[in-house]
Amino acid sequence: MFKKIIEIFKAKELRYKILFVLFVFAIFRLMANIAIPGIDVSKIRDFFSGNQFFGLMNLFTGGALDNVSIVMLGLGPYITAVIIFQLLTMVFPQMEKLYKEEGEAGRQKFNQYCRIAAVPFALIQGYSMIFFLKSQGAITTLDPITMITAVLSIVAGSTILMWLGELISEKGIGNGVSLLIFAGIVADFPNNIQKMFITFDQTQIFSYILFVALSLLVIVGVVLINEGRRNIPISYAKRVRGNKMYGGASTYLPLNINPAGVIPIIFALSFLMLPSMLASFLGWEAVSRFLDNPWIYGTIYFILVFMFTFFYTAVTFDPKSISTNLQKMGGFIPGIRPGENTAQFLQNILSKVLVIGATSLGLIAVMPSIIQGITGIQEFSFMIGGTALIIIVSVALETMRQINSQLEMREYDA
Repeated sequence: MFKKIIEIFKAKELRYKILFVLFVFAIFRLMANIAIPGIDVSKIRDFFSGNQFFGLMNLFTGGALDNVSIVMLGLGPYITAVIIFQLLTMVFPQMEKLYKEEGEAGRQKFNQYCRIAAVPFALIQGYSMIFFLKSQGAITTLDPITMITAVLSIVAGSTILMWLGELISEKGIGNGVSLLIFAGIVADFPNNIQKMFITFDQTQIFSYILFVALSLLVIVGVVLINEGRRNIPISYAKRVRGNKMYGGASTYLPLNINPAGVIPIIFALSFLMLPSMLASFLGWEAVSRFLDNPWIYGTIYFILVFMFTFFYTAVTFDPKSISTNLQKMGGFIPGIRPGENTAQFLQNILSKVLVIGATSLGLIAVMPSIIQGITGIQEFSFMIGGTALIIIVSVALETMRQINSQLEMREYDA
């Protein structure tokens, strides 16, 4: 490991990219501690400490939410815009053509639409958050100037954070948005570890050991799901051009066990948030108590994650398109006719694989509640949070792959 670290910093270009990413992380952490003017931070922290859902949101922003900082929304508006535009590809054929058929230029234009749409989403979400906190008594009455200043500060912070993510993708290494979410999640780890030592109870030593063992088991499960693939063999027909023969090679098409990534969990959390916020606004205590039941909450959460895994995969994965591309390149699945039969075969395989992936993803999502129920320890769910853990593992593995590929390219050039 130390040898690889030395190799990384010996490569000038790679060293520059990594240092640039760390520099952007430092700017992000600085922004996360710049509070919105005119708001009492202490009252907000007291409110978030007793709210499970906003505690999870605060985890993703690295404490920026309970600091009421200018980046309190994190990359939420941009992610919302991306999700909505991807859903629109199912409704509007022109949008689907732009996203799937027009290559890199089409994707760049699609991403540009998402970035533009993220600004009004930040405006709506920022105002909604301030209004919600006022309704809960966490924020005192604000005059119109202070309200406008607060909302515009939130919009500016989210826009700058989105721009920083684009800079990482362009000049750094890895996906900028994913790395900033990763940075937000791990930023509060030192504080949580400190709380672990402060609240340590020797009488619960067995529960702590069981907690750590189950946490490691969840980490292993996340890695297996993230890396698990179903390889479908692909062969290419031989073609003769002049005196040379092309094709005849064999390879495989990898299908991920969880092709939807963490998006189903984000969708599920959004759907669960809506009734909770409506219940808080309208004073429906019965609904709040119903959703506060850990077994009911966990069951609904699992079902939503399972359903959205199939739904989002249907948006992003098109067996017919893959079948057509294989046929154009002279590829085929042994024993399966090209065209419609290949598309149907891929759809059947994908449906079977998704059952495993969706079930595993749902179990990981509700695992914190299960482990807290078994061990009775609720302070350290950050270590096993399903969404957070999947993002951390996925981003870390993908970034390491890109670093290794650049090191290998450097060796070839040498």
